[in-house]
Amino acid sequence: MKKSSLKKALLLLTVIGFLSCAQKEKDNTPWSTIFDGKTLDGWSVIGGEATYKVEDGAIVGSTVRNTPNTFLRSDKLYSDFILELDYKVDSSMNSGIQIRSNSFPYYRDGRVHGYQIEIDPSERAWSAGIYDESRRGWLCPLTDNPEAQKAFKQNEWNHYRIEAIGDTIKTWINDVPAAHLIDDKTATGFIGLQVHAIKDTQKEGTHIIWKNINILTDSLAKYARKSPLKPVITKNQLTIDEKKDGWKLLWDGKTTKGWRGAKLEEFPSQGWEIEDGVLSVLSSGGKESAAGGDIVTKELYGDFEFKVDFKLTPAANSGIKYYVDTEINKGPGSSIGLEYQILDDALHPDAKLGNHEGSRTVSSLYDLIKADANKHMNPIGEWNSAHIISKGNHVEHWLNGMKVLEYERNSDVFKKLVSESKYAKWPNFGELEKGQILLQDHGDRVSFKNIKIKS
Repeated sequence: MKKSSLKKALLLLTVIGFLSCAQKEKDNTPWSTIFDGKTLDGWSVIGGEATYKVEDGAIVGSTVRNTPNTFLRSDKLYSDFILELDYKVDSSMNSGIQIRSNSFPYYRDGRVHGYQIEIDPSERAWSAGIYDESRRGWLCPLTDNPEAQKAFKQNEWNHYRIEAIGDTIKTWINDVPAAHLIDDKTATGFIGLQVHAIKDTQKEGTHIIWKNINILTDSLAKYARKSPLKPVITKNQLTIDEKKDGWKLLWDGKTTKGWRGAKLEEFPSQGWEIEDGVLSVLSSGGKESAAGGDIVTKELYGDFEFKVDFKLTPAANSGIKYYVDTEINKGPGSSIGLEYQILDDALHPDAKLGNHEGSRTVSSLYDLIKADANKHMNPIGEWNSAHIISKGNHVEHWLNGMKVLEYERNSDVFKKLVSESKYAKWPNFGELEKGQILLQDHGDRVSFKNIKIKS
């Protein structure tokens, strides 16, 4: 055999040997498929009228004009998992992979909301960043991750790995670490494939294609990967969009800065605790203000938006009061103000009391206006989100993303309600232009976090 032929033979054997080794190092993860490659069994279209079909072992989504964002959602819900899939997207589109997402009638008429792993072929290149669809906006963009931005392949197949384990979500794009988020907003939901709504200038019938959709739900610790990225932590922090919109933290998650006792110059020395980024009023057997007492902001607020997450213990009672003036009366009435009720409606007797039936139930305007009977309250022991909007005389109470009541301060209707309530003895109740915001100590353990304000 000639030397040249021998070299070729040796080279061929080397290549074969390399390929053989590569085959031996194949992925041994015990994946389960959630797309059979032939049908859309186990999936449903929700949100809009874009179309989905199976073609050559892949799911093909096509844009449709004059329709909102559309999602092909898994019928099954998932909590902790590792998900891998491949996709190819037209360079003119925006899309994403929904995880731990939901659609509830009470939330914006069923609008899909939840974590989205972005698919972004634009110059911004935030593919595999984490967006909160129809809720908080961007949580973990790729602004400071140029390696991940460069990893996206335009007009080619891209591979995502998504790990959602506990309160931690990690993503990789084409094996490059992209995002690392710590957030506990939602623990369970469906997986969804998004076809984004298009503008009038965009072409109808543009495709995004997904294939090889595999998931792992057992032995996650064994197969989870470490990420070299510094995690983005949302607890007691402002999101990107909140910063842009002028929100500020009203509690820093660590200290008592900005707060004092309603009847004190400083923060109460007992009755409240700060632990692991959670502010809790301690139980004193249901005796109102028996230990630490109410706490109030040191600042006064007129027009404002206020948000807080709260968690109740069984049979607990508390409240968020606003337009409070602790200087008006140093006596027992010093904590009087309009109140967003916080209550275990099922176990606390106050739920059946009040000037108007149901006006002391959770998220109601305490003793004045009952919250919407169709409101959604997460189970006791889980976090719920309160949102109060006050602009001019118009006030709204929101619970878990749903508006549950609205009213006009200083109106004849409002004044009549006050005159018929326990507040009738306080002149001009609820009519202050500015006041403090108060978290109530009603003698039951109640916890708060993510306290934010826009004024």
